[in-house]
Amino acid sequence: MTLVDNLNIIKKQIPSDVKLVAVSKYHSINKIKEIYNAGHKIFGENKVQELDEKQKSLPNDIEWHFIGHLQTNKVKYIVPYIDTIQSVDSWKLLTEIEKQAAKVKRQIKCLLEIHIAQEDSKYGFTYEKCIEFLSEKKWETLNYAHICGIMGMASNTNDEEQVKAEFKRLKLFFNKLKKNYFENDNLFSEISMGMSNDYTYAIKEGATIVRVGSAIFGNREYH
Repeated sequence: MTLVDNLNIIKKQIPSDVKLVAVSKYHSINKIKEIYNAGHKIFGENKVQELDEKQKSLPNDIEWHFIGHLQTNKVKYIVPYIDTIQSVDSWKLLTEIEKQAAKVKRQIKCLLEIHIAQEDSKYGFTYEKCIEFLSEKKWETLNYAHICGIMGMASNTNDEEQVKAEFKRLKLFFNKLKKNYFENDNLFSEISMGMSNDYTYAIKEGATIVRVGSAIFGNREYH
């Protein structure tokens, strides 16, 4: 089966109102072009240097999503072209996105990364810290970095019920944030959850964005 066959199989399982981010990290520019030429234009990367190299070599109408941990000193490299940063995990990062985006006069969509998995993770707000952060209301002063929703990664487990429960909780949390902080903000509308192994569960639990890599591109090509 070709990469395009893989893409088409997944697209048939995804409702039209759910956005598919093809996660192209560690995959070649030629593979991305193959998917792009089939009409898919939304791709996700998690390393700034790799993304930067690819972006320079690929068409300008690609919608790029950054999905990995982003260091503040790397923000300036991606703001000229990034559409969405899905991994905002601190006020410090959000303000740096605002500062760099203001320089280039670009609106950047930002998702707050929420730590929903059972295993230890270095990144992402806990539910409690996210509420604390939003309650301070400092984010309301931003003009270029727009909080458009939340992102989460389920536990890496074969326990389907646990994964479904984590997604369900994230959707309920989104509803709570929408009601309490973003009721009149139409931009706050995205729940990014679900990857190659669990995107079908995520969609059933309310995902608006899924991030699928290996199910499209095959095993990663580590450099």
